[in-house]
Amino acid sequence: MGAVVGTLTMQTKQRRPSRDKIDDELEMTMVCHRPEGLDQLEAQTNFTKPELQILYRGFKNECPSGVVNEETFKHIYAQFFPHGDASMYAHYLFNAFDTTKNGSIKFRDFVMGLSTLLRGTLREKLEWTFHLYDINRDGYINREEMTEIVRAIYDMMGKYTYPALKGDVPQQHVDAFFQKMDKNKDGVVTLDEFIIACQEDETMMRSMQLFENVM
Repeated sequence: MGAVVGTLTMQTKQRRPSRDKIDDELEMTMVCHRPEGLDQLEAQTNFTKPELQILYRGFKNECPSGVVNEETFKHIYAQFFPHGDASMYAHYLFNAFDTTKNGSIKFRDFVMGLSTLLRGTLREKLEWTFHLYDINRDGYINREEMTEIVRAIYDMMGKYTYPALKGDVPQQHVDAFFQKMDKNKDGVVTLDEFIIACQEDETMMRSMQLFENVM
């Protein structure tokens, strides 16, 4: 879940003005960069209005058009993982943020997802992660889907992957996950199975929370 934060928001943090300048710029931000429905976003997310204003300013700095397409998203994301290939993982993340499935991420899409990833409840974070894994959106995670996500993570981490990537390592991890998650042994993992397994197994939880470090 943290990997998304490491794309658009990390550059925002790097460019964020000093604390003294933030207050001075908030009024200007409201006038020049205030998105429609700011009050509504404040009610729907776990961010305050000043935080939303700062996030929007950073979003516009990176995406002046107000929307992010997949190629731009991949380009931004790749800068944070120069030793690996982040393109496939960025593809899956983009699809998770593109809730309207129109091929672009608007500020509302971005901030709603970010609110869940940063300040959502444990269940909300796990639900978001489940939907990331559920590539075909059929309400289940199968072995092929989980293998694709795990392999994309290894590709993204590159030479810093630990343990060192071997051909069968992603499949070994998937097999271990499925053994713990697929309680009824029907070959797929439901949302409830996913959440229960993560809540019951601390090691599994840490594995799932890898996303908070690479998003």
